[in-house]
This record gives sequence, structure tokens and C-alpha cells, in this order.
Amino acid sequence: MNLKEQLEQDVFIRLKQNVDRIQNILGHSSDLVKREFFIMDNSDFEVTVIFIDGLVDENQIDKTILSPLLNNNRNLQFLNELTKSEEIAQALTKKLLLIPSINTVIKFQDAIDELLAGSTLLFVDHCSQAFVLSTQGWDSRGIEEPQTETVIRGPRDGFVESIRVNTSLIRRRIRDPMFRLQSMKIGERSKTDVAIAYIDGLVREGLVEEVLERLNRIKIDAILESNYIEELIDDAPTSPFLTVQGTERPDKICAGIYEGKVAIIVDNTPFVLLVPTHFWTFLNTSDDYYTHFMMASFNRLIRYMAFIISLTLPSMFVMLVSFHQEMIPTPLAITIAAGREIVPLPILLETIIMEFSFELMREAGLRMPKPIGQAVSIVGSLIIGQAAVEAGLVSPIMVIVVATTGIASFAIPNYFASFSIRLIRFPILIASGTLGLLGFSTIFVVVLIHALSLRSFGEPYLAPIFPFNSSDQKDTMVRAPWWAIEKRPVDVKDDPERDTKGQKPTPKK
Repeated sequence: MNLKEQLEQDVFIRLKQNVDRIQNILGHSSDLVKREFFIMDNSDFEVTVIFIDGLVDENQIDKTILSPLLNNNRNLQFLNELTKSEEIAQALTKKLLLIPSINTVIKFQDAIDELLAGSTLLFVDHCSQAFVLSTQGWDSRGIEEPQTETVIRGPRDGFVESIRVNTSLIRRRIRDPMFRLQSMKIGERSKTDVAIAYIDGLVREGLVEEVLERLNRIKIDAILESNYIEELIDDAPTSPFLTVQGTERPDKICAGIYEGKVAIIVDNTPFVLLVPTHFWTFLNTSDDYYTHFMMASFNRLIRYMAFIISLTLPSMFVMLVSFHQEMIPTPLAITIAAGREIVPLPILLETIIMEFSFELMREAGLRMPKPIGQAVSIVGSLIIGQAAVEAGLVSPIMVIVVATTGIASFAIPNYFASFSIRLIRFPILIASGTLGLLGFSTIFVVVLIHALSLRSFGEPYLAPIFPFNSSDQKDTMVRAPWWAIEKRPVDVKDDPERDTKGQKPTPKK
């Protein structure tokens, strides 16, 4: 009998057969622990407890399973009257075991899945079902501030690698009885826990069904991080733009759920997904909602400028210097020409080399240990840059352009979105350096048309600017004060009101 046939079989009525089958399926693993004993030293009730060492809380097993079943001082005369399997099961779940969560399974497949997820199995002789006792307990990282999304003002907690901790962080912020969590397992071998979270009544009609349909469609051996799921449910799998947002911040996820979106939580990763996603949300930060609206709007406009600079500055510089010198003011043109006098490379090749060098230093700084990474960045940006200028390999103005572009890309809050922009920058740069304004305009229009064609779970990717929706502009390029944002996004049909009207504070006269 092969493994699949063994897993599909029902639990035996004899204890020894069940224990042998579990050991046979798991191959006598060294971390498989079994404890055999009699309930109250009664030889008629032989049981075996099985669990995986390292995945369970052994103190909980001792207090809620072993101690109640081994305590000889309890009056358990009724056990002698039990003969049927159902009676034994009922006595264990209602009178003997003190653990809060108890389930029963009859298939070895279900028993093995629960055992490998950290539950404890309890087999009783003459009982044709296995008891699944929730005893999960393993070391995990504490709640810390997210490393990739820091804020000046706002909560400092971030998601961790435990799905149950992550759902609790969301529940602490959403005490709505209509909040829903639906769980499933994805990965034929990893059996990774995945949950979706939303508020029934706020979520867009049909969105939950679409998310579930895409998740159930996934057939893969293992899910080790949420990006596996992101790439498998993406609306535009070959596009450089991200149509699924990932974040480590519980407050950002809750804000999205309050706007009718669906969160996808994956075990073993601190990154939670949020759908649908619009491009402009990648330029917003949590700080925008925790500071004064004027300050938030100003910072948001700075980020939009940073986005434009990051995308187009090198291309426009190459285009103007190579093809349209008449558009550069004469003193500036003379300065640029003087700086490039001894540079032997064409300006397009010089720009590509500098951009490549910058990306190389950024990647090296990220992958090395933190103290060494900072040293690499300083050495790369200061010493190598200065040496390249003095050697005549690059012009000083080129160093300024590339450094300004790099700083602008770092101003984009979402690291992965900024990476998409960096990818798009190179084709625009090459087109501008070979065809001038014609190449720049052509590639720019192609990228714009591509972005306009994208959808994220049925919603336009560039909404609410393309297509334009006036009521949603209060939280796009600028943030209106909270007393002016009275409605949720237009997609939320069932409960569109966010605030009560007339809440603008007015001092007494």
C-alpha cells in the first residue's frame, strides 16, 4: 500500500494499529514523540499521545492532557460502564480533558495534517477516531517596528511570522461584528495556513468570491512567503507594475479593510497582501493619516515629484544634451560641456554605466551586514564617485543627476513599487538617448497606455485619477481633513458614509 492509500484510510479501532500507521507514514522521525499510558491506571483504557517536538507547548500538554488523565484522585467510576467508541469520545471531550480546543478526525490524512501543524493526537484503544488537541507552541519573533515602513508618528507594531498573531493585530483594530476571517491551507506539501479578512457589508460585491476563486485555483507544492501567492493571483503577471500591495503594517491593512478591500494573510511571513490595489496607494504612507492634513498633503506632493524625477530625470538630461541643446540655457549648457570635455564616453553610455553602478552599490549595501552595508554605500558614493570624476570617466553634472534620481527613488515609500519605477527608467533612458524627444514620448505613451489597461481585481489600476472620480480626490494627491472625508471610496456601495456631516470644529464665539 502506497503512502496516498494509507493517508486516505480511516482510523483503526485498535490503538497499536493507529500508532504503527502514524510511525510508518512519518518514517520514524526523531522528533516524533509518543507517550503511552492507561487512563487512571485502568488497563481497559489504553491511550497514546503523539506530537512533534518543537511544535507544541509541552507545559500545556502536561497540564491539560497528561495530568487530568493520570490523576488517580478523580472519581471516574463511570469509565467502567463505557463500551462504545462514541461514549469514550464523549467522556474524553466533556469530562476528562481540560484543553480548550478539541476536535476529532477519522481520516489519517486529517490526523497527519493536524499533527504537522503543531496539534497533539490522542488515540484511545477501541475508539475509531483520533482526538486533535490544539497545543501549538513554538518560539517566534516578538512584535517589532516594521523595518521597511517606518513612521514618524503612528503605531510601531508590525506583523510577524505567525498568522495567529497577525490576525490578532488586525482584530485589535477592527472590533466590528461584521469582520470576517476565512482560513484555508495552500500547498500540497507545505499545507501553509492562509486567511482572508474583510468586513461583510463594506467589501465590494463579488470581491470575496473572486479572491477565494483565485486562491483555490493555486496548485503548488509549497508556499513559503506571500509573494508566491501574489504572483499566482496577479492580474498582470508580466507587467513591472504591482497590482497587489504587500505591507508589514497592521494599521495600513485595517485602513484598507475599512475601505472595502480584502487582506490575504499568509503564515510564516510578516508581509500581508491587500487587494484591490491602485498605483497611487504606493505613494502614500501611514504618516499621511496621523499628521496634520496640510503637512500630509505637502509631503504627498513631494513624493509625487520624487516619482516623476525618479522616472524621467536621467532620460530628460540625456535627451536634452544629445538632441535638444537649444532648450538648455546657455550658461548651463557651457557648464555641462566644460564638465564633459575630457569624458571619453557618449552621454548615453555614461548614464547607463552610472545608473548600473548606483544599482550595484544599492544591492551590495542591502545584501551585506548592516554596518558593512553602510560602509559600502559611503565608500561607493563618495570615494568612488569622486575618483571617477577626477579620472575623467564621468562628468560632475552626471554624478549630480544620478544621485538626485537615486534619492528621489528612495523617497517613494514602498520599496517594491520604487523598484518597478527603476525598471521602467532604463527603456525610457535608452529610447531618449537614441531618438531624442520622439523616443522619450513614444516610450512614455506606451508605458502610460499599459498602465491604463491594467486592472486589479476588476478595478482600474490608475483609479481614481484615470478614470477621474471627483469624490475620491480627497485622498489621492492631497489628503483632505478628516471632517471633510465624509464618504468611503465610490466602490463601497452598501455603507458609503464614513463620517457624520458637519463635524468641522468651530470655536464658540
